[in-house]
Amino acid sequence: MQFAYHLKNSAQMTDEERDIIDRESENIIRMCTEMLNDFKAECRKAKRSKQMAEFMDLVLEALSSYMNAVHHIANEQRQFRIQRELETYKFLKLNSDKKSLSAVVPPKLLADPPMMHGLQRQNHKGDWKRQQAASNDDELDDFAERVEASGARRVLQDEDLDNSNCFLEEDELSPEDIQIFESENVQLYNELKGLSEEVEQIERNVVDIAYLQDIFTEKISLQKTDIDRIANTVVGATENVKDANEQIKQAIQRNAGLRVWVLFFLIVMSLTLLFLDWYND
Repeated sequence: MQFAYHLKNSAQMTDEERDIIDRESENIIRMCTEMLNDFKAECRKAKRSKQMAEFMDLVLEALSSYMNAVHHIANEQRQFRIQRELETYKFLKLNSDKKSLSAVVPPKLLADPPMMHGLQRQNHKGDWKRQQAASNDDELDDFAERVEASGARRVLQDEDLDNSNCFLEEDELSPEDIQIFESENVQLYNELKGLSEEVEQIERNVVDIAYLQDIFTEKISLQKTDIDRIANTVVGATENVKDANEQIKQAIQRNAGLRVWVLFFLIVMSLTLLFLDWYND
C-alpha cells in the first residue's frame, strides 16, 4: 500500500530526505508515547468522580488506538521503501552486469563462455598493471605522474585492442583449452548462482524480520495498553478494599456499642432482681 500515491507527479525526494522523515517520525512517535504515558499517570493520580474517570479512560484508549494506527502506517511505509530499494538494487545489479559485459565485449562474443573467461583473465592482468603503476606514481613528482598517466592510458588502450584481437582469433584456441574454459565457466556460473540465491534468501529474511518487528511493536503497544488498564483496575480494587475495611470498622464499632448496652441492661436487671428479692425477705 502506497499512501503517497497522489504525489506521483510531484518532485521526488532523495534518500537523505526520506531518512530524515523516518527519523523525525520515530522521534515524534516516541515523544507522543512519553506524553501519553505522563498524561495517564496524571489521570491516575487525580481524584475524579467515577463517570469522569471512565470518560478519561475512554479518551486515553482512543488516543492510544490512534497513535498505534499512525505508527502502523509509518511502519508500512518504511517496509514498502525497504522492499522497493531491495528490488531496485537487484534490478540495477543485473543491468550493471549486462552493461559491463556489453561495453567491453562485442555482441558476438557474449554467447561464447570461453571467450568471456579469457576476457576476465585479461582484465585481472590490466588491474594488476594499473595498481603497480599507481604505486610507482606516488614516488615521482607531478610532471612525472602526468607523463606516466598518459602513457598508462595509451598502454591500456593498446591492451584493450590486443584483447579484442585475441578474442576475435577463435581458431587459435585448441579444443582442450575450450573445454577447460567451459568447465571453469560452469563452475563460476554455479558459484554466482549460489551467491545470488543466498542474496535473495537474505533479502527475504530482512523483509520477514522487518514484518516481525512491526508485529512485535504493535503487540507491545497493545500489551502496554492492557497493562495500563490492569493498573487502573488494581487501583480501583485497592480503593474498594479500603472502603470495605472502613465499613467493617464502623460495623464493629456499632456492634460493640450494642453489646455494651446489652451488658449494662443485664447487670441492671440482675441487681434489680437481687434488690427485690432482698427487700421481699
